[in-house]
Amino acid sequence: MPWNKDDYPDSLKNFMAPVRNKAIEIANALLDEGYEEGRAISIATAQAKEWGENHDKQIRKKNH
Repeated sequence: MPWNKDDYPDSLKNFMAPVRNKAIEIANALLDEGYEEGRAISIATAQAKEWGENHDKQIRKKNH
C-alpha cells in the first residue's frame, strides 16, 4: 500500500513535513522493490533522518 502526505505510518507522525515526505518517498520506492512494509518503514526512517541532517532540516516536531 503506497503512502502519501495525508496517509502515512504512525511512526512518522512526529517528523517535520520535509523529513516525513522524504521517508514516504523512500518507503514507497522500497515497497516497489519488494520490501516488506515494516522493513521499508524502518529503512526509510533511518535514511530520511540522515537526509534531514545532511540538509540542515529540523527532524522532529518540537514538544510543547
